[in-house]
Amino acid sequence: MTTTEAGAGAPSAEAAGTAERAETAGTAETVGAEVVTDHDRGVHGYHKQKDEHLKRLRRIEGQIRGLQRMVDEDVYCIDILTQVSASTKALQSFALQLLEEHLRHCVADAALKGGSEIDAKVEEATKAIARLLRT
Repeated sequence: MTTTEAGAGAPSAEAAGTAERAETAGTAETVGAEVVTDHDRGVHGYHKQKDEHLKRLRRIEGQIRGLQRMVDEDVYCIDILTQVSASTKALQSFALQLLEEHLRHCVADAALKGGSEIDAKVEEATKAIARLLRT
C-alpha cells in the first residue's frame, strides 16, 4: 500500500483540528479555501441565550426603576446604597456572562480563521476586561 492510499480516506491532522475548532465556534463550513462560521452570518455568541439575557436585563431595569422610586419617596440613604450595590452586582454578573460567551464564540471564531484576526479579537477582549475592572 502506498502512502497516498493509506491517507486517502483519513482527514489530515490540520483538517481534523479545523473541524474540532469549528465545533467550538459554532457552525462552520469551508467555502473554497475560506472558513465561514456563524459569526460571519451575523450570529453573536449570546444568540442562544438571547431570551434569558433579555429577561435578566428587564429584571435589572426594574431594580433601577426601584432606585428612582426610593429616591422619590425619600428612603434612607443606606437603604438606597444597598440597592445600588445589588443593581451594580447584577450588571457585573451579566457582563461577565456576556464576556464568556464572546470568548467562546467570537474569539474562538477568530482562532479558527487564524491570522491577524485572532490578535485583534484578543486585544478587543482584553480592553473590554480592563473596562470592566475599572468599574
